Amino acid sequence: MYTKIIAVATLVASTQAGLLAAPAISTHGLALGHAAIAPAYASAYAPAIATHTYAAPAYLKAPIAAPALVKAAPSVDYVAYPKYQFNYGVADGHTGDQKTQTEIRDGDVVKGSYSLVEADGTIRTVSYTADDHNGFNAVVTRSGHAAHPATAKVVAAPAIAHVAAPAYAAPAYAAHPAYAAPAYATSAIGLGHGLGLGLLKG
Repeated sequence: MYTKIIAVATLVASTQAGLLAAPAISTHGLALGHAAIAPAYASAYAPAIATHTYAAPAYLKAPIAAPALVKAAPSVDYVAYPKYQFNYGVADGHTGDQKTQTEIRDGDVVKGSYSLVEADGTIRTVSYTADDHNGFNAVVTRSGHAAHPATAKVVAAPAIAHVAAPAYAAPAYAAHPAYAAPAYATSAIGLGHGLGLGLLKG
């Protein structure tokens, strides 16, 4: 134990006397505009302190070009002013289909009418108008008298003659031969459970 104490004391004394070099202490600090602070003590035997300073990384700034300004073309409304007029009609004598339509548009105002012949013979006429203030409005009128076709005469169904079904005779089957029950022979040997083998004495 004494040898350990003496070895440690000798090591400390040798270091204090300058016989052994003291370990270098490194401070790795990041100096961004501030100087590193030196220790407050100064001695001939003070340990050497290595200080490292790092400069802030330089970022390369590429010149930014100003965006090219493109002058927008003035907006042009390519939709033509809506104005039209049309009419048509159908008169088919074969099917009896009769209808007409007419329509006029001037800007956002539409006026028109159509008519058709109903199944009962009356004529339905629809007159309509539409604009952005009143919306769509329609007036429906009927003209003429309803004519319903006369009912058809009821025709009696033809009489159906009933015919008797043909008679069928049952088929005749041949008689089967008679069979006698089989005869079994009886035996004098008695068979049963537990034959008793080995119990008979001779």
